[in-house]
Amino acid sequence: MFDITTGQPQQVAQHDAPIKVVKWIETPQGGILATGSWDKTLKYWDLRTPNPVATVQLPERCYTMDVQYPLLVVGTAERHIQIYNLTNPTSPYKTITSPLKWQTRVVSCFTNSSSSGFAVGSIEGRVAIQYVEDKDSSNNFSFKCHRKDQTPSSKDQSLVYAVNDISFHPVHWDVFYVCIHYWDKDARTRLKSFETAPAPITATTFNRNGTIFAYAISYDWSKGHSGMTPGHPNKLMLHACKEDEVKRRPKK
Repeated sequence: MFDITTGQPQQVAQHDAPIKVVKWIETPQGGILATGSWDKTLKYWDLRTPNPVATVQLPERCYTMDVQYPLLVVGTAERHIQIYNLTNPTSPYKTITSPLKWQTRVVSCFTNSSSSGFAVGSIEGRVAIQYVEDKDSSNNFSFKCHRKDQTPSSKDQSLVYAVNDISFHPVHWDVFYVCIHYWDKDARTRLKSFETAPAPITATTFNRNGTIFAYAISYDWSKGHSGMTPGHPNKLMLHACKEDEVKRRPKK
């Protein structure tokens, strides 16, 4: 943890293997830090004490995690997805296998909805919208994205790119962003696409009121060590969101 008023760093968590995800959770009882690791554990930390307040065993290495209180979702290796209700944070509320056939790269919880759910992105350029409760399962669906036809006449031969991140808009919560596309999850339509950079987008987020979209450009290791060429860009970019980009279209 870095204190911006004093400039002093402080270690507040520890695992036995690399820590993949760190999330801050605002609860009615106060703030809690959650960390997910390749040591196959999820840990909760009260920053006033040096030891975790709870440790949860995961079925595999933690690849991704997101939280919108009281929902916390963890995606692990071997396509396991653990769903937690943070009123009972140490026992999974539900355990499922990813609806996507390839390795999970990211999970992202809905920011605000009458129904609890999340999006899942995979290395195969697909996204799935998944609702937690069985009564909403008819709304589950998946779609292809981040594919580029190699030739205009060859639709069955596409370059496929991993979905590195998914961010839901904090105000227009039915709109989410997958790398270079804005999508309306309820209408199941793409709102807008724009070219951003000649390099992979590895992380994304909106500011608090959704007027600015921040994204990171860097190498995502999709081509292994040989793809990390000298001079590869590493940048943080800010995009001013226009209303017509992030607001869902009216029904015809």
